[in-house]
Amino acid sequence: MTPVLSIRDLHVDFDSEAGVVQAVRGVSLDVEVGRTLAIVGESGSGKSVTAMSVMGLLPDTARVSGSVRLAGEELLERSDKDLSGIRGQRISMVFQDPLSSLTPVFTVGAQLVEALQIHQAMSKSAAWQRAQELLDLVGISDSGRRARSYPHELSGGMRQRVMIAMAIANDPEVIIADEPTTALDVTIAAQILALLKKAQAETGAALLLITHDLGVVAGTADEVAVMYGGRIVERAAVDDLFARPRMPYTVGLLGAMPRVDLKNIGGSEPLTPVDGTPPLLVDVADRCQFAPRCPLVVDSCTAAEPVLESVTQGHLAACVRSNEIAGRGLIAGDPIFPAGVEPVKDVVLDKVANGLVPPILTVNGLRREFPLTAGLLKKRVGTVAAVAGVSFEVRAGETFAIVGESGSGKTTTLTELVDLNQSAGVMTLDGIDPATLTGRQRRGLRRSMSIVFQDPAQALDPRFTAYDIIAEPLRALGIGKTETSRRVGDLMTKVGLDAAHADRFPIAFSGGQRQRIAIARALALEPKLVVLDEPLSALDVSVQAGVVNLLRKLQQESGVAFLLVAHDLAVVAHIADRIAVMYRGAFVETGTTAEVFGAPAHPYTRALLSAVPVPDPVAQRHRRPILLRGEASADGDAAIGCSFTGRCPLFARLGDAERARCRADAPELSVDSGTHAYACHFASHELAADLTDADREAPV
Repeated sequence: MTPVLSIRDLHVDFDSEAGVVQAVRGVSLDVEVGRTLAIVGESGSGKSVTAMSVMGLLPDTARVSGSVRLAGEELLERSDKDLSGIRGQRISMVFQDPLSSLTPVFTVGAQLVEALQIHQAMSKSAAWQRAQELLDLVGISDSGRRARSYPHELSGGMRQRVMIAMAIANDPEVIIADEPTTALDVTIAAQILALLKKAQAETGAALLLITHDLGVVAGTADEVAVMYGGRIVERAAVDDLFARPRMPYTVGLLGAMPRVDLKNIGGSEPLTPVDGTPPLLVDVADRCQFAPRCPLVVDSCTAAEPVLESVTQGHLAACVRSNEIAGRGLIAGDPIFPAGVEPVKDVVLDKVANGLVPPILTVNGLRREFPLTAGLLKKRVGTVAAVAGVSFEVRAGETFAIVGESGSGKTTTLTELVDLNQSAGVMTLDGIDPATLTGRQRRGLRRSMSIVFQDPAQALDPRFTAYDIIAEPLRALGIGKTETSRRVGDLMTKVGLDAAHADRFPIAFSGGQRQRIAIARALALEPKLVVLDEPLSALDVSVQAGVVNLLRKLQQESGVAFLLVAHDLAVVAHIADRIAVMYRGAFVETGTTAEVFGAPAHPYTRALLSAVPVPDPVAQRHRRPILLRGEASADGDAAIGCSFTGRCPLFARLGDAERARCRADAPELSVDSGTHAYACHFASHELAADLTDADREAPV
């Protein structure tokens, strides 16, 4: 079949203070009509630069050479004026962040009309009608009203739907999707992926998918290209690549991915991180760029850079030892990336379950409300219950995770607890109620609790060295210079950093290393509880695996408790001991990880878990996500009944009397068995038994 998009020997260079950055080095790809090619790799591998080269959107300072042909027509030689007639019509792009891609001063309807009128001879009224049809097509209800909305008035999922509507407006031959689900909740991401498939079917376009999520690749792509160090290091059909990877880097990426569909839920087996960092691509040496991180490195790896060549029919790899690699990443019967030895926490969990471990944190009926205002005078018109009376305990040596969509109240719960400013009886930390303490005593209590933030680049002061960052809480307590130096060195070693690098600034460290510095700072005062607010979301999957293993190792050694908030349920399944699922400020299901992930009861929990993609094409084809209607949002002065009825896939199948009960009577958490509890009147109803199967064709 003739490819609609053909890339040959693409090179992209940028000038920098350090020298010439060879961002893309000799990439060659073909994308066929109606098929999906996924490009995967870590940050800095050249994925997005390749896509921007195809679109002609690189800055003028970039030096681009090679060939990019669209249906046989060369694009690299075209002027920007010529390309503007091709972009949006024959080739379109869906960007990662729709809020920054949409113009904030125009309505989304006006922007769709503009995209149509630029490339088609349409009247304004006809274009407006077509814009509403496109919004309907991508699943935005009440399209006439939504077309008159500004981007900031729409949710993240709706904005991404608008971007997809704009991308398919002129029936393009190629759609490029650059990390289209990265910033979205798992339920919304499932809707967007289903929508991309629908858009591809409607237009017959080829899809070039840029992503770091191998689960998304497994469920979407026909062919996969793995990029590292600015070039493709492996390319194959999706089934072949996942079942028989032939490049150690690909093997490492697959091993670093946590999964929700395996039996070791709860994380008794550690993940397999890829140690080291990607190359800087300045003054690139003629050698395998993965050699410094590769367990299989031999002399020939550093003698010259391996070429991308055929290993089997249709499977290419750039590795001198690719023929020795068997199965899913074995060499001579042993795994290429052996997982580290990690203790199993069954003993700790048994003690927790039997009440033998005292709680470090106890929360009873935590609430946080915000006023809902309107108009220029900000008149109060209602109240939003961001946290609606949640209660839980966290015990020594365990990880308690709170999961849910954006806006469910997870981070607000953490900030309220860290503030230590609750009414009497709401919380105790290490057996002490902060409400009974003076301000000075409360500051002393803070030693028992610390926090690790989501983005280490923003959480660490760029003017401080790693030593100063870790030493700051120790100095605040007046600990002497000699003892501080000893502790900083010990902490850096404990989190897997070289103490000799203590004099470096944060910019000199990779993202994973910066997060390790943040963890070392959090442990400096030997707290009994560490709050983890999305600590892994800013990290590549290979780095993420190392941090997950580190957290579990530190917990085993010190018995510290973790209170974790995360949106990545696969990570939660691996690291958490107990889980609370949160929706609109309240817990709708709680239990051990095995209970919640192994036998989810609440329809919301089942929808969340069904939407998590797994990095296995065969398994992913048999998974059918329950596609929820709409998105979670905080409502002011919500109705008395169950807050999930408007999106619940089970609700639509109940009888009139059962629906009336859901609307009138808000269910409370009730224990099913063991520690497993859920808040749903009809979770055990016979109609819920086949919920996943029955909702396979739920509207997008």
